Amino acid sequence: MANTAQDTVEKIPIIDASEYFSGKKGSLETLANQIKHAQEQIGFYYLIGHNVSPDIIDRTFEAVSRFFALPNEVKETLRVNEHQIGYIPPKASLLKTSGIADNTKLDTNEAFQLMRDRVPSDPKVVNNERFYGMNQWPRSQLIEGFRKTMTEYHDAMIRLGWKMLPVYSVSLGMDKNYLFQFFREPHFINRNAHYAPSQADANQFGLAPHSDHGFITFLPMSDVPGLEVKTQEGEWIEVPHLPEAMLINTGEFLSRWTNGKFIATPHRVLIPKTDRYAITFFYNPSDETINEPFETCISRSEPTAYKPTSFINYLKDYAEGNYLHQAEFAKRQRSTKVKL
Repeated sequence: MANTAQDTVEKIPIIDASEYFSGKKGSLETLANQIKHAQEQIGFYYLIGHNVSPDIIDRTFEAVSRFFALPNEVKETLRVNEHQIGYIPPKASLLKTSGIADNTKLDTNEAFQLMRDRVPSDPKVVNNERFYGMNQWPRSQLIEGFRKTMTEYHDAMIRLGWKMLPVYSVSLGMDKNYLFQFFREPHFINRNAHYAPSQADANQFGLAPHSDHGFITFLPMSDVPGLEVKTQEGEWIEVPHLPEAMLINTGEFLSRWTNGKFIATPHRVLIPKTDRYAITFFYNPSDETINEPFETCISRSEPTAYKPTSFINYLKDYAEGNYLHQAEFAKRQRSTKVKL
């Protein structure tokens, strides 16, 4: 039996952050308690009153739809590289590292991934550090204003992430400024996706069941259905569009950082009946951050349940486990080391 929008809202709470963003006294603690409940019980919540302009969200969706309308031969010139930046064609990923489902068919979505917009003289670019390449932008005459719109969107989402750090600090029983030290250079990934209507094979999805890799995910809402979330009771429920709401969920890195208290909830995207776009923004800590569980999340009865790792190593393992080009890159690296 299909769930109604009201059923879903009862399971995925709507949290209003407007008083916190306006600076009302006591609003930080109130918001932190609401988010703590949502992250421990559901793993997803709608955030309204988040101060991200609807205009930049609308312009970003429009820019992304224009990008995916470019000829395939143009998009292929921006093919994704070892830094996980660029165009990912349909059926190039198989999400399997989360172990949530037996995903056997390649996902049908196409994607275009961007990270922080860097310059050639950036030391990490010069040293060719993994996941620190320059963004691959389409020529401006092909898609006017695209780069400007996307970097404006990135700036808005970084500000939102920074503003939410005190909320998450307090929700975890710590001083409001505690998490700032781990986000001096947040590592963000903007995964823009196009889900085209198509005939699905058995056990094939636009985006197969998985949980996200990082700290938290910001997802401005598409008005085309397709996203589904798995409840703690094991039921897949449709996530309806709520105008001006931001859907937020816990990633695996944060889940392990909280010793499993914050849930990295499984979700998936069905193949839609009409074109669907996503402008997902993964907000993550600095590379060297190690997810040693917070002291407030461990006790004698709840000892550390996960082996700590740095964010950059977690990202590397996630990328190589889910994307065909990353797996091939890792294979070539191992082969080169053996020869040396």
